[in-house]
Parts: sequence; C-alpha cells; structure tokens
Amino acid sequence: MTSLAATTSTSATAAASAAAVAASTTASKSSSGGSGSASSLTQADFLQLLTAQLKYQTPTSPADPTQMAQEFAAISTVNGINSLNTKLSALGTSTGAAQMAQASALVGKQVAVDGNTLTTGSSGTADGAFSLASASSNTTVSITDSTGNVVGTLNLGALPAGQNSFAASGGTAGAQYTYSVSATDASGNAISVIPYSVYTVQGVNLSNGTPTLNVEGSATTLPVSSVTTVLGASS
Repeated sequence: MTSLAATTSTSATAAASAAAVAASTTASKSSSGGSGSASSLTQADFLQLLTAQLKYQTPTSPADPTQMAQEFAAISTVNGINSLNTKLSALGTSTGAAQMAQASALVGKQVAVDGNTLTTGSSGTADGAFSLASASSNTTVSITDSTGNVVGTLNLGALPAGQNSFAASGGTAGAQYTYSVSATDASGNAISVIPYSVYTVQGVNLSNGTPTLNVEGSATTLPVSSVTTVLGASS
C-alpha cells in the first residue's frame, strides 16, 4: 500500500506538471494570436491538453468518458462554426464581384428607376418611360419646368399595357423637368400609370463598398437594386 500510495502521488505530481506545461504552451499561443480568449484555441491545442490528461491521469480517478465526449463535441462545433464563417466570407467576396460585373455591364445604357423626372442632354432632348396597368386608347404626357409651368404636351395615342417610353425635345440643355401621364381606355375610364425616371449610366462608384451607378444629369449615385428596367444603349 505504501508503494501504491507513492506511485499515485508521483502520477498526480506529473499530471499537474504536464497540464501546467500544456496550459502554458496553449496560453502562449493564444496570447500571441490576439486577446488570449478561449475562442482562439485550436483543435491541436485541445488535443495536446487531452493527451496530457490521459497520459498522466490518476489511476484511482480516471478521466470521465462522458465529459471527454462532450469536450470532443464542443471542439467539433467550434471548428464547424469557424469553417462556416470562412465559407460565408468567401461567398460575400464572390457576391461582391458579381455585383461589380452587373453594374459595369450597365455603363453606356439607359436605366429606368421609380420617379417622374426628365433630364435633358446637350441637345435638349430627354427620354421618359412609364407603365400602364392596361391598354389605353388615349395617352397624354404633360411636361412641367422647375416653376410648375407646363412647357410641353405629348399626345401618344393608344398604347399597349405594360412599359412604354417616349422622347421629348426642345428643352434647355442640362435642365430637369417633371412629367405626368394621363391615360384612359375606350370607355373614358382612367388607367393606372407608374412613371419612371430614365438615366444614362456613365460609370460605377465603389466608394461605399457596394457598387452604385454614376448617371448623367444627377449628382446622386443610384443603387443597382433601384433599377427597374434596362432600356438599352443610350441614343
């Protein structure tokens, strides 16, 4: 009994020493990598501590297999979360590249966004677009200037349901106007109209991390997500 007691004491001392060395090594790695929190421990660090625990465990009080299984499950969960974060980061990078490619493809084209603004180019012409809830037998566009005065009227006649476009001329180069659309069916009933502002895309802005569009006639960039329709190349 005396010999066994001496062996047990020696094992306990060795276990404490080994655990201290392993903990010191792991803590050193953790401190050199950042804040020194448990979240920075790796699977290799965990296995090093577990090996020391098994090698120098007390014969009369061996490690609890249930607790060991829980520790394995915990480290596997942490590794799984870290792997998922890495994949999500890669997906975010891929999505950003796709958004950039999508935005770049719009340069030189006309896009429609919600609104009723007409922006004239150097020749004094402006393009507009709108959507009709149903086919019309009579459609009229009224154009007003910044003071609210009507400066032009376009009679577009009968138009099909869905998106339609028009061109206005005779405006001041670089000026902005607003317009309204009045549409009726064959019975004279009013038809619901959704107006759009049409802009020509001149470039892509990346200053805020997410690509936005630089458009002609506006100092404010447009989010790519605000584009309702791509009308085609600028005329």
